Amino acid sequence: MGYQSGGAGARMGRMGFESESDRVTRQLRDQIVGGVRAPGSRLVERELAAELGVSRLPVREALRVLVAEGLVTARPRSWAVVREFTPADVADLLEVRSAVDVLAFRLAAQRATRAGLAELRAVLDEEQAAARAGDAPRARRAAADFHETVTRLAGNDLLLELEATLRSRMRWLLGRHDDLGLVADEHERLYAAIAARDTARAEALAVAHIETSRGLAARRADTRATGRTERDRPA
Repeated sequence: MGYQSGGAGARMGRMGFESESDRVTRQLRDQIVGGVRAPGSRLVERELAAELGVSRLPVREALRVLVAEGLVTARPRSWAVVREFTPADVADLLEVRSAVDVLAFRLAAQRATRAGLAELRAVLDEEQAAARAGDAPRARRAAADFHETVTRLAGNDLLLELEATLRSRMRWLLGRHDDLGLVADEHERLYAAIAARDTARAEALAVAHIETSRGLAARRADTRATGRTERDRPA
């Protein structure tokens, strides 16, 4: 059975109830974004159902959602694999992120409310505390939360809708960085520009922030390539 159909993103009930399929989707998404399930890992319905203590139906629905989100690649019958993002995939994500982020930061500097700024400050404080503690998973989650909060503060429903379709892949991308302190410091400067209503500076800093991400992605790719070369070298 294929996984080509299905919604993009977990669906919550009106009262905030999380269904079993939503819970399985969230767990698998977090594991993929966090690197617990490595690229190329097999996702077999029967095995996942046993591991997560559920029937195969919510697992099947979760895999459909994750295929739609771009984190999983479908295979014939009842299994899939964690997507392996190529350098070209990462370059595409960075190009789209540069357009979305620059606009989001500029609009946030124009439109952020006092309450919105307080929310952004709290997210940034969480990221900085995690970075100081060396808690990479927590810092990366907070870094992604920072970007998503800025998009909400931009006050553009269409931009928010676009961001939602890319959210899982962007969280995966933001979860690749290793220099936690550098990213948190850049977020601090971006926050200051938004709080000061300095749209030009917010836009310029957003462009520079993308370049930092591009450099970190290139460095990570080089490290992986070097590691493969060392492993493949004859003894």
